[in-house]
Amino acid sequence: MDFKVMLQQANVAPLALSARFGVEREGQRVDSTGSLAKSPHPTTFGNRNYHPYIQTDFAETQLELITPVTNSPAELMQWLAAIHDVAYRSLPEQEALWPLSMPPALPENECEIKLAELDAFEDVLYRRYLAREYGRRKQMVSGIHFNFEFGADLMQALHGQEPTLPFQDFQTEVYMKVARNYLRYHWLITYLYGAAPISEANYFMDQPASVEPLRSIRNSKYGYRNHEDVKVSYGSLEQYLADIAKLVETGKLSEDKEYYAPLRLRGGKRVQDLKQSGIRYIELRDIDIQPFERYGFSAKQAEFLQVFLLLMLWLPEEETPEWVAQGAGQNDAVALEHPYAKTAYQAEGEWLLAEMQQMMEELHLPLVSDFLSWSQACLQDPTLTVAAQLLAKAEASSQKAVAIQLAEEYRHLAWEKPYQLAGFTDMELSTQILLFDAIQKGVKGTILDQADQFLQLDFAGRREYVKNANMTSKDSYVVPLMMANKTVTKKVLQQAGFPVPAGGEYDDIASALRAFPHYQNRAIVVKPKSTNYGLGISIFKEPTTLANYEQALNIAFSEDSAVLVEEFLPGTEYRFFVLDGQVKGIMLRVPANVVGDGQHSVRELVAQKNQDPLRGTHHRSPLELIQLGPIEELMLAEQGYTFDSVVPTGVTVYLRENSNVSTGGDSIDMTDEIPQDYQAAAAAAVNALGAKISGIDLIIPDLTVPAKTPGAYGIIEANFNPAMHMHVYPYAGKSRRLTMAVLKYLFPEIE
Repeated sequence: MDFKVMLQQANVAPLALSARFGVEREGQRVDSTGSLAKSPHPTTFGNRNYHPYIQTDFAETQLELITPVTNSPAELMQWLAAIHDVAYRSLPEQEALWPLSMPPALPENECEIKLAELDAFEDVLYRRYLAREYGRRKQMVSGIHFNFEFGADLMQALHGQEPTLPFQDFQTEVYMKVARNYLRYHWLITYLYGAAPISEANYFMDQPASVEPLRSIRNSKYGYRNHEDVKVSYGSLEQYLADIAKLVETGKLSEDKEYYAPLRLRGGKRVQDLKQSGIRYIELRDIDIQPFERYGFSAKQAEFLQVFLLLMLWLPEEETPEWVAQGAGQNDAVALEHPYAKTAYQAEGEWLLAEMQQMMEELHLPLVSDFLSWSQACLQDPTLTVAAQLLAKAEASSQKAVAIQLAEEYRHLAWEKPYQLAGFTDMELSTQILLFDAIQKGVKGTILDQADQFLQLDFAGRREYVKNANMTSKDSYVVPLMMANKTVTKKVLQQAGFPVPAGGEYDDIASALRAFPHYQNRAIVVKPKSTNYGLGISIFKEPTTLANYEQALNIAFSEDSAVLVEEFLPGTEYRFFVLDGQVKGIMLRVPANVVGDGQHSVRELVAQKNQDPLRGTHHRSPLELIQLGPIEELMLAEQGYTFDSVVPTGVTVYLRENSNVSTGGDSIDMTDEIPQDYQAAAAAAVNALGAKISGIDLIIPDLTVPAKTPGAYGIIEANFNPAMHMHVYPYAGKSRRLTMAVLKYLFPEIE
């Protein structure tokens, strides 16, 4: 089969970049001095035996971060970034991930390297066997495993040109050819991305130090590989499987998974499953951790590897037993070259990159990164390669110092905005935090619609769907509809005996204006009938003018086709977060405000307060930016100020009457200060609405008055999708991890 011709067909070429990706990134946990961590695998990760994202490799200090299967390099990096951030922020204080493939300094006595403390005894036995057979030191080397699968639509289009061959057999032939060519030419990957030039103390106990520096110790004969007498043919899948089976039978391998090649053929849980399943994807295992990439890997590198593997299908091959062996020899030679030296195979490298460029042009590949020009430059100037860059920095100080600096930099970046989840910062904040908790505890998450904040969660054999972090199947469909309609909410609560404000509902501004005489001598609230996040609400604590009333109506009608005018209930507003009949958090929300300094205008004071890194927009930060619009202008006028007024020192000016954090308010946790009778009243009100998860707002004039006293409180609103981030990251007070509470409500089995 001439795959080059097949790929150029009109119905195939547009599908050339259809693929699926996954990454497993290993890394040693270290302390602030760059020494191996002495702490056990963090219990915050839950049970590592089934964790889909974070596991332990050979040693107790060696984490393995595993992405789900993704459909693009960009999506791959989203997940790798997110899992990396979860790992970093779950480690003990001052711990970080060593950013190099070569481990930090190892103990002189390798028995002090602690094997992973796993529950399954067979896993412990296997690690003990590896320690005896290969030594613990080499097992401490870490790397990147890149899993790659050609897209189903691409594979089907290719198979359409060779329909007489069963699809599974055809797919196997595709991957066998790619594997043979990859093993022949993968020296170029080692040249470009090798990043293990120097070892740290006690890695080489029986080798002269003069072997260093190299392009990649990990990918050389000094790295972790099978013994010399382990040979496997890639001539056909049948021969590949037979060779591995024979090695196990003769005791040269303990089991088939012990075969460590630069490329693995994958399709089932065990190697021999390939007999029935065929090859479904391939796993590249010869990629060093990239020290200058925050996550040890990059989208640019994923794109290069994708195109390189496509090139392996595009190029011809020599069907000789020496084909793969020649590639192994060249890779060994390149791995042992000095990082500053030009490779002995420069001419072949230039030919490979020229073929890659031609393929990209003929297939019109729409790639976004400049990996080709970078690769071409590296062949001409080896000092541009990753190994050379790392060596140059190490020579200026030491490799250990460079690694410690990078580890600390990446740790700092992970903690810079701890309320955000790297990779998914465009999602609303409560959803980011919930997804963080899911990843940390090993709940498998699938993002069904990123823009709509829609997640699928799988754990303990069950599946749950979650929208906006706390809209779940636990609440019936009618509950959010009821709470979205404030008239219905009031009537249901009133019928259940709960105090709610009196008022009227209006479908047009004319009828609302005619009702003004009824309200002109009262403190009132004007708000849309169906609203959220405090949008369109105006509050008048004192009787107001017809002009201000009309302006408030216009603001409310801009948000909805119906408006409520209600009596204003004096007192302090508290948001109660109720989950399954229990109050999990109570928040005092202070309306958007600034404090005068006698020098700056209100406009300038708002700009200063908005510089707080906790403030942002669209619920991507714990606090929202304070706005200066018609509502704020009206509120200032009530206090005798304009945007340009200079406020006296120490005087607090409020820009909103409503206290929603979403409109610039401050959040203060009050959970421990609110008496239990008020908490019981809030939970009972939510139960009356038939809700399992709800935010409910109570106005309480005096907390010392028992809740059962008539007039002790009033309920002004129930919220079917209450923000949780303000409880997790309050402006002041104790953090309440409500996202974890929701997750454990959905999956009580979580540890």
